[in-house]
Amino acid sequence: MKILLLAALIAAVYGYFAAQADASDERKRPMKVEDLFALKRVADPQISPDGKSVVYQVTTVDFAGNKSSTALWLAATDGKTAPKQFTNPNGKKDTHPRWSPDGKRILFSSTRGGSQQLWVVGLDGGEAQQITTISTGADNGLWSPDGSHIAFVSSVYPEFSELPFAESDKKNAAKDKEIEDSPVKAKTFTKLFYRHWDEYVGDKRQHLFVLQLGYQAHESPELPKWEPRDCTPGDRDANPTSSTFSVGDDFTFTPDSQHLVFTAPPAENESWSTNYDLCRVSIDNKSAKWEALTGDNKAADNSPRFSPDGKKLAYRSQKKAGYEADKWEILVADCKLDGTLAGPAQGQTGLLDASADSFVWTGPETLNMVAEVRGGSALIALGPAEKPAIPRRRFGQISSVSGNGTGGRFVCAVAYMNEPTELHSCWRSAETGAFFMSPLTNANKEFLRSLDLPRPESVKVPVEGEVNMQMWILKPPGFDPKKKWPVAYLIHGGPQGAW
Repeated sequence: MKILLLAALIAAVYGYFAAQADASDERKRPMKVEDLFALKRVADPQISPDGKSVVYQVTTVDFAGNKSSTALWLAATDGKTAPKQFTNPNGKKDTHPRWSPDGKRILFSSTRGGSQQLWVVGLDGGEAQQITTISTGADNGLWSPDGSHIAFVSSVYPEFSELPFAESDKKNAAKDKEIEDSPVKAKTFTKLFYRHWDEYVGDKRQHLFVLQLGYQAHESPELPKWEPRDCTPGDRDANPTSSTFSVGDDFTFTPDSQHLVFTAPPAENESWSTNYDLCRVSIDNKSAKWEALTGDNKAADNSPRFSPDGKKLAYRSQKKAGYEADKWEILVADCKLDGTLAGPAQGQTGLLDASADSFVWTGPETLNMVAEVRGGSALIALGPAEKPAIPRRRFGQISSVSGNGTGGRFVCAVAYMNEPTELHSCWRSAETGAFFMSPLTNANKEFLRSLDLPRPESVKVPVEGEVNMQMWILKPPGFDPKKKWPVAYLIHGGPQGAW
């Protein structure tokens, strides 16, 4: 969102500059606001279990029709073959792709059937199969490690959540229809949050559901063996209500496939508490009380990630309660296959002057993490044999990372101030320890060739406190250093992030 907003502001400023500038290259033109809608939006890369492919989503905008469509694409991680479109949503949205553990199928969310539901499609190119029909919709689906179950998020009315699924789903649908049909559109709120950023929270709660599928004994998919189960009933969210406390998937199956570990917002006083916890429930849980794995920490914990061998659990954590801009640390704890902790969590980033963003396992004991460093994203290696340090090399803005837990190679999405998001293959040099990237996609290459885009320049400016503040300079199209130019400042507050 920050990159898109910044691009829109830059494009608007360029409209002023372009009217005064002489084109330095007749084949190129200044960027316009409308150009933002011509760009293809690449997002959510997911590497396959064998590490050879990556599935991702590409959104295209129909500016005249005031609508957009999202399709799934496939690319080879070695970059030797061109990416290809994998699904045709027919003007709808196919999003959040996730590989089955055997690498034969892809689970995704889609609006192709009307409401947002979960679908599965095989790599053989057959027809996609809809696997949920829940009235409140389904999103963020994930496979269990053994491939027998799928978990997903749905926003439901909590007063019905402890009822059997058929009854609960019927009551949810009836209440939604009653609200939709009512001529009174006023909203009544009796607690906070009533609105979070640009969305009304409403009376629903985000709950986790589990669905069993018959994939183990048969090559072709069966219909679900039983109806979805609400594993997190009660008047509490089981998924973050703010992107501040989220970096990628917010829940996961335990290594034994019989439990879920998830990021739960505060049970009380959510509007002024940051006490997000990692909670754990069984896949057939019926209780509104959930086990907290991180209950001793009164600040935020989120983003559970089990190691490839299932023996360790990594997650992000803050120390200062109530302070959402606190530094994010990476903690790792020994665990059992059912997700229970077998020892205290150990900090991996305490000596680093950097806050952890997304991270990925690249081996049984090694992690690679993204951090914001000097106006860009840096990759930092963590592990028993590592001495974490702030690298000199930085990339653009890394928005997500995905790995298969082995081989050391992973994929990520990277955006720059003068280039929209594209996917890259990442690896670390065995000799120097430095990280390298190579592009896997170039969805906007031809279009960008027509634009006169600046090259960002990094500068340091002395400020109060005898320190230097890092800044970026973007010169306008047709820039002539012999002339004087007006300056437009874009300033962002802190301390949560740089701009």
